[in-house]
Amino acid sequence: MHYSIGQFAEATGLSAHTLRYYEKEGLIEARRGRGGQRYYSEADLRWVEFIMRLKETGMPIRKIKTYADLRAEGEPTLAARLQMLQAHREHIMAELSRWSEHLKKMDLKIEYYQEELQRLSAAGASGRKR
Repeated sequence: MHYSIGQFAEATGLSAHTLRYYEKEGLIEARRGRGGQRYYSEADLRWVEFIMRLKETGMPIRKIKTYADLRAEGEPTLAARLQMLQAHREHIMAELSRWSEHLKKMDLKIEYYQEELQRLSAAGASGRKR
């Protein structure tokens, strides 16, 4: 199946402007049909979904660009791409750990307020701020 830029934007959830930006940055390469209109394939869709996943997990565009350049070079860069993904995985794991600590602290604060509200309710007090 081939997608026009509008269809591809809808399928990916990205704007046509963002897709053009990604193309300009060398992250994706649209093929051109008659009249110079861009079109994309299912493989392009899977690639953009992967780019979005990298971006959503904190990989900067410049690193995604490096990965895309390596990908374009083919099999000789498999080890380098694997190394990039392993390093990014480590980054994600560190972020998960950091967010887990934030969540624990948030849960403690929520528990504190719940206990204080219960204590005030039981004591018959209301409207007192802490």
